[in-house]
Amino acid sequence: MSAPRDPAALLDAATGGDRVSLAQLLSMVERGGSSSRAVAQLVYRRPPPYTVGLTGAPGSGKSTLTDQLITAARGGWPGTSDDQVDGALDQVAVLAVDPSSPFTGGAILGDRVRMQQHATDPSVFIRSMATRGHLGGLTLAVPEAVRVLGAVGIPLVLLETVGVGQMEVEVASAADTTLVVVTPGWGDSMQANKAGLLEVADLFVINKADRPGAAEARRDLNQMLDLGVAGDWRPPIVETSAIDGVGVDDLWAEVARHRAHLLATGKFETRRATRLETELRRVLAARLAAQIDRGQAGEGFAEALRALCEGRLDPYEAADRLLGRADSPTDSPE
Repeated sequence: MSAPRDPAALLDAATGGDRVSLAQLLSMVERGGSSSRAVAQLVYRRPPPYTVGLTGAPGSGKSTLTDQLITAARGGWPGTSDDQVDGALDQVAVLAVDPSSPFTGGAILGDRVRMQQHATDPSVFIRSMATRGHLGGLTLAVPEAVRVLGAVGIPLVLLETVGVGQMEVEVASAADTTLVVVTPGWGDSMQANKAGLLEVADLFVINKADRPGAAEARRDLNQMLDLGVAGDWRPPIVETSAIDGVGVDDLWAEVARHRAHLLATGKFETRRATRLETELRRVLAARLAAQIDRGQAGEGFAEALRALCEGRLDPYEAADRLLGRADSPTDSPE
C-alpha cells in the first residue's frame, strides 16, 4: 500500500521513523504551493532543531567535513549536560543544498559520495536540495525543510551549502551556528572580507590543514578579526584534515561552546526571532512576486506598459496604479 499523501498523516508516520514519509514531506516543501503551505501549518507549531551551517568555496572539503561532523555529533554535546535545547543527539540530519541540474531542475548529487559511511545509518538522514537558480545557494524551501526535520524529532541539522561566492553569506540566516570553511592558499584577506564571510562566521575552519599555507591562512584570519568590531564572541579558528578526521572533535567542541554562549547570553532566542523575520519577509516577497506574475496577464498591466512606453507614466507611477496606490509616496528606492 502506498504511503498516505495527507501532510498530517505523513508527519505522524515520519515522527514514528518512516523515512519515506519524511522524504515525501520534504518533496512537498520543495514543490511549494498549497501542499507546502499545509506542511508549514503543521511543522511551525513544533520546536525547530539546532542547525549548524557549513559554507565556503567549492573544493574546501565541506562534504567530507560534514560527514566527519556527523560522527562527532552522535556523541552528544561535549562539556555540557543541559537539556535546554534539543536533548540528546540520537539522530542527525544533513540538508545539502546543491547546484540545480540544467535539465531537470533537481539537485546534482556529486558531493554526496563523500558521505557514504553514514548512507545506511538509520539514525542519519541525508537529503539533497536544489538551488533552482537561487544565487544565494539556498532556496526559500530550506528554512521550512529544517522545520520539518525538527518536527519529526531530529534534534540536529547540518546545513551544507554550495559555495557560490559573495551571496553564500545567506547561510547565516538559516543556521544557529555558522562554520566558514577555508583552505590553505585561500586568497588574500581583502578578498575574503569582500566575500562577506568574516561578518557571518561563528567559527572558522581551516580544512586540509596538513597542506602548506595553513599558518598563513590562520594569520590572515586573525588579522582580519583584529580589524573587525570586537564583540562578546570572537570566532575561533580550528584546523582540520577532514579526510583523516583530524581536528574534527576539537571543531565539534567549539560548536558546543558557541551553542552554550548563545544560550547563556540570550542570543539564541534573539537569533531565532531574526530568522523568523527573514522567513516572513521572504514569504511576503514571494507572494507579491506571484501576484505580479498573475497581474502581467491582465489588461491593466498591458495598459500601464503602453503608457510607460509612450512617456505618459514613469515606472513608479505605473507601479502605483497597478498596486492601486495612486496616493503612495513617490520616493525612489535606494
